[in-house]
Amino acid sequence: MTTRRPKGTGCIYQRPDSAVYWLKYSRYGKSYRESTRTTDKGKAQKMLKVRLSEITTGQFIGPKAEKVRVEELADDFIREYRINGRKSLDDATTRWNLHLKPVFGGMKAIEVTSDHVARYVDARQQEGASNATINREVAALKRMFRLGQQSTPAKVIRMPYFPHLRENNVRKGFLEDSQYLALVKDADLWFRTLVECGRTFGWRVSELVGMKVNQVDLMQRVIRLAPGTTKNSEGREVFMTNALHLLLTACVQGKGPEDAVFTRPNGVPVRSCREAWERACCKAGVGQFNCADCNAPSLTGNNCPQCSGNRMKYIGLIFHDLRRTAARNLRRAGISETVIMKIGGWRTRSVFERYAIVSRGDMVDAMQKLQRCEDESQKSHVIGHVASADASTIPPSRVN
Repeated sequence: MTTRRPKGTGCIYQRPDSAVYWLKYSRYGKSYRESTRTTDKGKAQKMLKVRLSEITTGQFIGPKAEKVRVEELADDFIREYRINGRKSLDDATTRWNLHLKPVFGGMKAIEVTSDHVARYVDARQQEGASNATINREVAALKRMFRLGQQSTPAKVIRMPYFPHLRENNVRKGFLEDSQYLALVKDADLWFRTLVECGRTFGWRVSELVGMKVNQVDLMQRVIRLAPGTTKNSEGREVFMTNALHLLLTACVQGKGPEDAVFTRPNGVPVRSCREAWERACCKAGVGQFNCADCNAPSLTGNNCPQCSGNRMKYIGLIFHDLRRTAARNLRRAGISETVIMKIGGWRTRSVFERYAIVSRGDMVDAMQKLQRCEDESQKSHVIGHVASADASTIPPSRVN
């Protein structure tokens, strides 16, 4: 009489065409068959016990999930970005190829532990990467694992811990009025208009250089950014100031509806203003180039005057600082922060507050106003005190 195998204990067996032992077991009514890749019966039995233990303790992920590599998760991650038309697709791809792939690309997803992630963070800090940069890279890795966990069947069962470092990313730098005049002095029309738009509305340079003539309504004095063309994919509509109306009128003159608003003197659309911006900032005294080898300053950005090196790094005001400048100017004009966020395209208050739109000059003005109030208060107190003292010296009137 054959003894019936107890339910839930699984079994090992050999196929007729192979000496390798196979496992057979089930979980939640689903059968699994898995090769042990060994002809040793004892090793096969130990492997079966491990599988049954994983099922009992809830740690079982299945033989297929054990084979999934992080590189496969990265392919799913990049595909999800591409399908949803995310504007940060290129950044995500670069982060994976340059930093994450060399470390995690050859690993199986099941092998990645919290310790691996922590060591990656430590290594990137030793390389000089900022906490903000590391957070974006770790967030991309976390997104890969999350998508793998949500897939059917699941490619990831256990999620390692992904730390979030503290970021000191408060925006710095303002463009003062005197600096603005020096910045745009003798500049081309497209550059002056681009800077004026940036300091007026706080729009990103990527949102400005892509503008078409049909987005500028000179009759209604309105500029429109269509949904999907901005960083947060939300459309915006603003009204022109008198200065912008004059500048934009000159920019769009003689152009068709689909032509670019910002074009160079030769008619070529502006794709990037970085080089022109850095040259103008150095000329205006709000930026400079430093040699990457000896740190010697240079205003031209050409070869280093000291060591003749050609690796120059720009340090100074950047175009993105115009977002802070616009926010400060709008708030100075008495506009509510809710409206400012709508104009500039800040979606959340936490991001808006990172721009620290109170400058040192604003703080000085506030203290001067407080001092004037205190002076007036003290003056009134002194006058009142003197008046009381004079009144006390006047003899009381006699009643006849």
